[in-house]
Amino acid sequence: MANDKTILVIGTYDTKSDELDYLATAIKGQGGNVLSMDVSVLGDPSVVTDISKHQVAEAANSSIQDAIDSGDENTAMQIMARGAATLCTMLHKAGRIDGMVSMGGTMGTDLALDCARALPLGVPKYIISTIAFSTLIPAERLATDTQMILWAGGLYGLNSVCKASLSQAAGAVLGAARAVEMPTGKKPMVGMTSLGSTCLKYMKVLKPALETRGFEVAIFHATGMGGMAFENLAREGAFACVMDFAPQEMGNHMMGSSVNSGPDRLRGAAASNTPAIIAPGCVDLVDFPAWQEFPEQFKDRSFHAHNRLLASATLNADERRQVARELALRAAESTAPVHIISPKHGIEEWDKPGEPAHEPDNHAAFVEELAKSVQAPVGFTELDCHINDAEFCATALAIFDEWLAQGLIAK
Repeated sequence: MANDKTILVIGTYDTKSDELDYLATAIKGQGGNVLSMDVSVLGDPSVVTDISKHQVAEAANSSIQDAIDSGDENTAMQIMARGAATLCTMLHKAGRIDGMVSMGGTMGTDLALDCARALPLGVPKYIISTIAFSTLIPAERLATDTQMILWAGGLYGLNSVCKASLSQAAGAVLGAARAVEMPTGKKPMVGMTSLGSTCLKYMKVLKPALETRGFEVAIFHATGMGGMAFENLAREGAFACVMDFAPQEMGNHMMGSSVNSGPDRLRGAAASNTPAIIAPGCVDLVDFPAWQEFPEQFKDRSFHAHNRLLASATLNADERRQVARELALRAAESTAPVHIISPKHGIEEWDKPGEPAHEPDNHAAFVEELAKSVQAPVGFTELDCHINDAEFCATALAIFDEWLAQGLIAK
């Protein structure tokens, strides 16, 4: 196959040159090109790299000597991370790279996460890490489409175990660069959140309705990583409008659940002045990994086990009031049009009569607090229906169509 794609290989060439050379050779052996970037600080590589550590530090408006003089490995590596991320953006914009692969332990992974975030959606980002999939990595550090593989047995030197990981990564990143279908941007996009079509059903009506209006619709599963991807793209201005109808990850974060999208959920659209229609789908629940024991404060709550991975407990009235106030506060941060829809009869399938999360008094407390907390210019509509009723979809579309007619949503 022709040398049609170039992969940026990032690593500390002073200590991991054998591993990085093996990775580069594997990419070249499949017909790809390699651009090498050294992000080491103290040592010098045994071979010359395409981008030196000095160039990386300079891209961070610093120098290797500054990194050394800091006397702190964390400070030094953050200098290199800033420079490497800056160069990733520049190299991609210049058309010099089609993907990146980086390898390392916690230090190298920390740097690689910044590099991946510097590249747009669709550009392959592969991280070979001793902490792949670890809870050490917070959701908000991950780029929307980051791929990771565990660098098993590779802490020091090449062996047959780590070669299996390195060779897979080489094939994966080059194959992805060749196969990826990049977003075209030919149609304006609406970003929507949900928790699946069993719990929340509005997307079945809204998606085709928005498509007939000439919009593409991307629906994100709000189980932590999905909300993080949604927020990243919203912050980048990828959406003409957002329909954030399952902001439960905000409540999860507030309640200390690991199933969250970081501290800035519901803030991405505001950062890019993107119009937002918001509804409180599933904010009456807090999610936890089903394989872990629930925290003591939630053990006496109504409980729904979605599967062996995810389980939910209901929030009490005071917790729901807290979530309502925070939702209103975050909605008010935007200077773009924002409208909140509040269904009085329920906000997810499991809170209907006879279902495990049916707690009408607690939901009434949320509805009351939200109505008190929302302030103009944020729009507010209270509906005498359930979120899965047809009236909810009709109301959301009416708001969307009004904004569209007013030119508030770009098409």
